[in-house]
Amino acid sequence: MLRQAKVFRDNQVVQERIMDSNDLERERGITILSKNTSITYKGTKINIIDTPGHSDFGGEVERVLNMVEGVLLVVDSVEGPMPQTRFVLKKALEFGHAVVVVVNKIDRPTTRPEFVVNSTFELFIELNATDEQCDFQTVYASGIKGKAGLSPENLADDLGPLFEAILRCIPEPRIEKDGALQMLVSNTEYDEHKGRIAIGRLHAGELQRGMEVKVCTPHDACRVGKVSELFVYQNFSRVPVESVSAGDICAVCGMNDIMIGETIADKITGTPLPTIKVEEPTVRMSFSINTSPFVGREGKYVTSRNLRDRLYRELERNLAMKVEDGETADTFLVSGRGTLHLTILIENMRREGYEFMIGPPKVINKTVDGKLLEPYEIAAVEVPEEYMGSVVELLGKRRGQMVNMEASGPEGTTLLKYKIPTRGLIGLRNAILTASRGRAILNTIFDSYGSWAGDLSSRDQGSLVAFEDGSTTSYALLNAQERGLLFVQPGQDVYKGQIVGIHQRPGDLAINVCKKKAATNVRSNKETTVVLDEPLSYSLDDCIEFIQEDELVEVTPSSIRMCKNPKISKKK
Repeated sequence: MLRQAKVFRDNQVVQERIMDSNDLERERGITILSKNTSITYKGTKINIIDTPGHSDFGGEVERVLNMVEGVLLVVDSVEGPMPQTRFVLKKALEFGHAVVVVVNKIDRPTTRPEFVVNSTFELFIELNATDEQCDFQTVYASGIKGKAGLSPENLADDLGPLFEAILRCIPEPRIEKDGALQMLVSNTEYDEHKGRIAIGRLHAGELQRGMEVKVCTPHDACRVGKVSELFVYQNFSRVPVESVSAGDICAVCGMNDIMIGETIADKITGTPLPTIKVEEPTVRMSFSINTSPFVGREGKYVTSRNLRDRLYRELERNLAMKVEDGETADTFLVSGRGTLHLTILIENMRREGYEFMIGPPKVINKTVDGKLLEPYEIAAVEVPEEYMGSVVELLGKRRGQMVNMEASGPEGTTLLKYKIPTRGLIGLRNAILTASRGRAILNTIFDSYGSWAGDLSSRDQGSLVAFEDGSTTSYALLNAQERGLLFVQPGQDVYKGQIVGIHQRPGDLAINVCKKKAATNVRSNKETTVVLDEPLSYSLDDCIEFIQEDELVEVTPSSIRMCKNPKISKKK
C-alpha cells in the first residue's frame, strides 16, 4: 500500500515489514506496538494505524480504536481467522467500526477463499456484529505481489480495488468542525529535545501552535498547558504545521506531564472526553533485584531504585500493565495480559542494561459471591495426525476441555480447540513442541473467568542444582549428564544454587559440576576422550515457563540463568 501510494522514492531501498521498526518485532516476526502513518490516494488523505494482532498486546489496540473510523481485517487465505483475530475484531465491532475483510496470500497453492470468508462471517455472528457490519466488503489480495481484486480469480495489477474499497466502505471522520477543541491522547512518545509528545485525533475544533489549552480527565482537576510544536503524519515522517483541524491525527509537544487517556480541550469552554477503558490483566510475576553472586558483572542498572523507575515509566504508555510494591522494598509485582506481554518487557529491560530476578508467572484469580474464579483461555492447536494422541493427553492432564476438532488444510493436520485454565498454559508450549517433534502450532486467547478447575499436575522432573561455586569441567559434566539434561558446557562459571540441568526423575538433585580429575598416576591412566552431549539452550520464554514455585530466573544483558530461590529454600 505504501509503495503504490508513492511514499518511497523510486530508487529508495525499502526493508521488509517497515512498520515493525522495533528490534524485537523484527526478531520475533510480530507487531508489539501500534504505529501510525498516512498516505494520499486520489486527493484523499488516509491515516493508517498498524496494531498488534496478539491478544497479549490488546492494550495497544484498545487505546487506538477511538482514533479510527474503520478497520482492515487481514486474514490468511489458507488458515482463515486465527484465535487472536477474535479479540481485536471484538473490540473494533464494539466501537461500531466499519470492517473491510482482506483475504491475503491469495496466490498460495492451497488457498481456500470460500472457506475463509465463511469462517470470518461465522466469527462476526459469534461476536454479535450488527447486520450492517456482517454485510462486509471482501477484498482478495496478494501483499507480496501488490495486487488486489474483488474476486479471487480476477486480481487487478495493483492495489487499486483495495484503496477504492477503503474510500467507499469506511466513512469520513464523525467530527464537529466548529465545536470547542477536544483531543483524546491515545499514545505518547519521548524525544530527547522535544520532551514528551502526545499523539491523538482531534474530535472537535482546531488546534494551533502556541495556543493555550487545558488538560483534563472526567474525574480530576484540570490544568493549563501550552502547545509549543504541532506535527501531522505524512508518509513516514512527522511534518511541522501551524494548525490542525478536526478529524486529523496529530502529535503535540509542550506538555511534559500529559498522560494517555487525558483530553486536550479548549481553555475556556472545553469538556473532557471519556478516558480509555482497558481490560484487566490475567497474569502476575514478581520482579526483584539480582541477589546472585554474579550481580553487577554484566548489567549497568542493578539497584531497586533503577528497577522501580523503569517499571513505573513503562506504565505511562503500557496501559494494560500494572505494577504494585511487593512484600519487601526490592520486590515489585508486575501484572499483564499474559506471559508474552511480560516477557517482551523483560527482554526490552535486559537490552537497556538492567539486571534483575523474575519469579514464576501466577494467574490472577477473583472471588465473586464467595466463589473462587480463575481465568480460562481458548487454546487452538494445529497438529499433524500422528502426534494428536500425545497432544490430547497433555491438554487433558492440564484440565483442558475439548470444544471442537476439525481437519485443517490438506496436509493431514488437525485443529483442536480447547477451553483451558490459564494456569494450565504455563509451560504448555514447550511440552507440546516436544510431544509433536516441533510440528504443532499453539495459539491462545483469553476467554473469560470461570470456576476453579482444581489442582493441576505441574512439571514431572526436578532440577539439577550446582553444589558449589566454580568453573565447570568436562570430567564433572560427563558424570553429571547421566543424571539428566544439562544447560551448561565446560569452562562456564556457576554458583551454588544455580540450576544447571533437568533431573530425569522428580525432585531436585545437588551435583558437583566443578570437580577436577585427580592428577595422580597420570602415565598409567591414558587420557580418555570425553564425549559430552550438546547442552540445552533455553530462551527467556522457555526459562519462565520452566521454573517452579521455589525457583527464579536471573536476567542480565548478556545471559539468562535459573537458580533456586534462597528465601524459599531457607523456609523449608
